[in-house]
Amino acid sequence: MKGIWHGHAVLEFITANKQKILIDPFITGNPQTDLKVADCQPNYILLTHAHADHVGDTIKIAQQSHAVVIAIAELANYLQQQGLKTIGINYGGSVVTEFGSFKMVPAWHTSALPQPNGNSLPLGAAAGFELHLDHRVIYVAGDTCLFSDMKLINHGHGVDLACLPIGDHFTMGPQDALLAAEFVKAKQVLPTHFNTFPPIQQDVQAFLQQLPADTGLNVQIGETFKF
Repeated sequence: MKGIWHGHAVLEFITANKQKILIDPFITGNPQTDLKVADCQPNYILLTHAHADHVGDTIKIAQQSHAVVIAIAELANYLQQQGLKTIGINYGGSVVTEFGSFKMVPAWHTSALPQPNGNSLPLGAAAGFELHLDHRVIYVAGDTCLFSDMKLINHGHGVDLACLPIGDHFTMGPQDALLAAEFVKAKQVLPTHFNTFPPIQQDVQAFLQQLPADTGLNVQIGETFKF
């Protein structure tokens, strides 16, 4: 199993059988990513919620790659109306494939897509994902605050990797993320959603140093890591 953090909340996982899962592909307008839209050829796109810095370039990428988009039902229905192949699920629901599964779990956050007229279109609730891939369990928290039900992720058995936002302001900050890592019993932690914009500037090294030894992943944008 390989992972790549592409800046902000953009994550990519590549399974042993070469399936590519791209999460929250915010590329255009993202000052902290190594990706180019034209180069993205995922098999699946997972969306945590409808904010522009998470839906990002989903439509263009799915059109060129024919990827299946998995999102909460209302967001999936909207994207299906744009001509994409989608699977809409909700909290507790899973998509099962021949190589693993994607389970949708709660997140505490808002979710609406900006429209050209300046309004925002509500499209369901924000979510996270519990991924079971190549005998690994990955928790992608999405944009969320800290909440105690994180203790129920993977039925409380712990996760191999927790991808947690640390930016504060719009999500939980570093101190809450440290507690979230404890709640989900994370063997490794990948900080996300920081330093993209001025309100979410954080000292990521200080955060990593507060995690238990050998837990924090000090990953650069575009760097591949194994776990």
